[in-house]
Amino acid sequence: MPVSLHTVSVGTFLQILPAVAGLIDKAEAHCRAGDGSDEGLTSACLADDMWGFAKQITSVVAHSEGAIKGLRAGVFSPDLSVPPTSFADLRSAVTGATAFLQTVEPAEIDGMIGRDMRFEFGERVMPFTAEDFVLTFSLPNFYFHASMAYGILRNQGVPVGKMDFLGRLRLNK
Repeated sequence: MPVSLHTVSVGTFLQILPAVAGLIDKAEAHCRAGDGSDEGLTSACLADDMWGFAKQITSVVAHSEGAIKGLRAGVFSPDLSVPPTSFADLRSAVTGATAFLQTVEPAEIDGMIGRDMRFEFGERVMPFTAEDFVLTFSLPNFYFHASMAYGILRNQGVPVGKMDFLGRLRLNK
């Protein structure tokens, strides 16, 4: 039986997004324990030319909820807005994306296979099929930004481990 596009996209997003919400909770708890300021942690990054924790989180949302909305519209453009600096706003963005994705029906996403999809950023246009957009653009970006958020927290001394990243595994019952 083939794997569905819904399973590899929405299923994966719904596995990792709650873990990302958990990372936000651990980051906030770390700050509340007196180990740093909220803005100091939400703006922390791994290198000077990389985005900070808050932008990594909003990029996770953009490459999950935003990717599905992009599939519906046939076009995806990056979110270049300034990210929120409060843990509450970051958590709200992640829980909103999760709630949205829980409403997406498998038949809708699976029915998009073969449809044209494009990425647009200024003059740059990259044409995809829906499945290639998900598999070669959206999912790699989603995982990249989620892992960077995790890495930033580790780098800042927040006690997180691999299980904090993986989320709820889809085990064979």
